[in-house]
Formats: sequence, structure tokens, C-alpha cells
Amino acid sequence: MRAFQDLFMTKRSITILAGAGVAVSLAVWAGVARAEPQAPRAPGATSGGHAGHTITKLTLDGPAADPVYGRGWRPLTPIAGGPRQEHSVAAIGRDVYVIGGIKPDSAGGVVTVTDVEVYDTRRDRWRRAAPLPVAMNHPNAAVLGGKLYVLGGLAGGASWEAIGDSFVYDPSKNRWATLPAMPAEVLRGSAAIGVHGTKIILAAGMRTLTPGPGGLQDTVATVNAYDVVTRRWTRLPDLPEPRDHAGGAVIGDTLYVVGGRDRGQVNVRDTVYALDLSTGRWSARAPMPTARGGIATAVIGTTIYTFGGEGNVVDGANTVFPQTEAYDAARNRWQRLAPMPVPRHGGAAVAVRDTIYLPGGGNRGGGAPTMVNDAFRP
Repeated sequence: MRAFQDLFMTKRSITILAGAGVAVSLAVWAGVARAEPQAPRAPGATSGGHAGHTITKLTLDGPAADPVYGRGWRPLTPIAGGPRQEHSVAAIGRDVYVIGGIKPDSAGGVVTVTDVEVYDTRRDRWRRAAPLPVAMNHPNAAVLGGKLYVLGGLAGGASWEAIGDSFVYDPSKNRWATLPAMPAEVLRGSAAIGVHGTKIILAAGMRTLTPGPGGLQDTVATVNAYDVVTRRWTRLPDLPEPRDHAGGAVIGDTLYVVGGRDRGQVNVRDTVYALDLSTGRWSARAPMPTARGGIATAVIGTTIYTFGGEGNVVDGANTVFPQTEAYDAARNRWQRLAPMPVPRHGGAAVAVRDTIYLPGGGNRGGGAPTMVNDAFRP
């Protein structure tokens, strides 16, 4: 794996659309920013933006060359605790929780962490929460009844294996409580997740991920539901095909599993499968315009928004997708939207009211955590 020093010490420019009459230049080196005033552009200037806006520049570490903020996108305060990838994200009220994942280590690799950080969407500020009792990446996390549930994930050193450690977090006490461990047949990380009634549904995922070329990736098709009241697991019909790093959502009485991959970063899929939770039957829906794995997904109303992903093969190399695509579940239609200003994979997204928040993720194929934090408002 390429040393993280190389990944984070390349200076790049990001163009940000700002309000008319305001222009600020931000230079960021390893997450440290400084502001310098610039002469504002004349009203109506459109250099890479919309009429009536001025341009601000943000330089940060990463491979993206001069991406544009605007068209629904805006930058936010970077993750205070540093770069993060292969984590989970969930919202309780107006707070966005970033849970577990991997961070760069001092040897130029990555390490799985217990860190939990909270982003206050009203104040654009970060704070720490009680750490996970067990370090894990690709955790299966969801919020139900105002509490945060983590139902297993992946952990380990050279090879990441599924673990069944499960916990529930009470934000009023800033405390984790231990839940019964997942049964062996349910173990996985990187599941597509949905919430229905008192149940958290885990669809597909993986039991083993060995980082590096040719490493084992054990993808599964099983679907299970955990009832937070009875604390019992039940089996649901298997997904038609194995998937991991897919997007998941429940809209009404239907579970959707969007995109993902099967046993490898470049084995990406464009499928959309829907499970009718009242009949237990799977059906195929309109496919994604762009096949992608490692995507971030969030739901507003009856629309599933998908961001970024991995498996974009360019000149034989695995690179990151910039695409933002939205699936209207009511009409069974896809729409292409403004691409990510900083393309990433291995991250997560969550909607708070009418805005989707996307903290962290990797900006290169494989492990390349960033501290980028931005938001998209459709």
C-alpha cells in the first residue's frame, strides 16, 4: 500500500462557489487551513460557477484537480480527529456520528480504530463521543428510537474478519451498552442496511477482506433482521446475488440494495434489488447509470442518493468515481446530478432534513483516508 505521506502531501485546488461579493482563499496542508482575502469578481462572473457568484479556492491534499463546489455542494469543517475511511455514519437529531473505520498509522499503513466523532450540523463543529468498546471497520450501524446500534463489522490486522460484537449507544448518557453477540451465521461487515419498524436489516456484506492485490474478499448474499425489542435475529430471503459495499435503504415496506461489488474492488455492479418486506419477494428495478461499489447512500423522501465509489478502472488502475446519481423509488427512474467535488469511496452518508452529509472516505483506490467533510442539498 502506498505510503500515506505521499497521499497527503500533494497540494491541490478546489474551486468553491461563494455568495456575490465574498471571496476567500483557503490553503490546507494536512488539515490546517489559513484564510487570505482575494479581490472579488464582478457580479455575474461565471468562471466555473453560476452567474452572480464569486469564486473561492480551497487547496487540500489529494488527487482531485480543481473540482467545483456549488450546484448543491458545499464544504464543511473537516473531520477534527483526522482522516477516516471504511467507517459508518448515522444521525441522531441534528448530529452526525462518524463511527469506527480506519485511519493512517505512523508506518504508512492504516489501523482500525474505536473513534466516534460527532458533527453538529447547526454549528459546523466537531466533538468526540465515547469510543466504541471494540475497534472495527466496515461497521453495520443504524439509528432506531433515538439510539445508535452497531451490529458487528470487520476487524483484524493483515486480514479483516467479521466480528459479532454488538453495542447500543445512548446519546443522553454518552455511553455504550453491550448487546448479545451476533450468531455465527449472521456475521459480516459492509452490509447494506435498512430500518423497518423495530428491526435493523443487514443485507449481504462480507465476512473476510484481505487488503492488497489478490486478497480474499468473501462476499455473501444472506439477509438478516435484528429486532431491538426482542434482541433476536431472523432470516429473510437471500439477495439474488452476493454483494458487499452496496447501498441500502428502506422506503415504506421495501428494502433496496443498490450497486455494490462481488469479491473484488473492480467487480462492480449496477443492479438495484428490492425486497417487499410484506411478501418476502425480491424484484429487480431500473439499474444504476454507473456500476459502482464502495458507494455512500442516503434517503430523502422516496429518493435514494448515491455518491462516489470505487472500481473505476482507468489505464488499468482502480480509481474513484465522482458520480452522484439519484433513484426515484416511486417512479423507478434514475437521474444524474452534480458530481462530488472531491470524489471518494469507502465513506458513508446520512440525510439530516433536506441536506446530505458525507464526512470522510478514501480519495484513491484502496486505503487512502481523508478528513474531507462536505454536504449536498438536492
